[in-house]
Amino acid sequence: MRVDIDNLVSHAKQARKNAYAPYSNFSVGAAVLACDRIYHGCNVENASYGLTMCAERVAIFKAVSDGCRSVDAVAIYAEPKAYPCGACLQVMAEFCSEDCKVIVAGKNVVEVYALSELLPHIFSKDTF
Repeated sequence: MRVDIDNLVSHAKQARKNAYAPYSNFSVGAAVLACDRIYHGCNVENASYGLTMCAERVAIFKAVSDGCRSVDAVAIYAEPKAYPCGACLQVMAEFCSEDCKVIVAGKNVVEVYALSELLPHIFSKDTF
């Protein structure tokens, strides 16, 4: 699957505007390409901070709830740029295709990684 990186980053940047981040004041947006569609997500914080949800997981879970089981690319936009946390990487390991691109973007910066570069020792269903 060909991924239009600039378009996906643009969608992630737009999704960031919906972030609910009254505690950290750190807004993050994500855009996920899955099933030939773009799904959006933003971080959603909670006063009970452990219940906070990252933008990447919101977008992936939206895709999964629509029946998609294979993610082709994930774009994350924040200022400054932010890499996915361990929980998000593990969710990506569950649903990303083998050639999934993880795009980390911020103001004037775009970096593209393979999931295996960010999570080199993936725990997956193939582990069993």
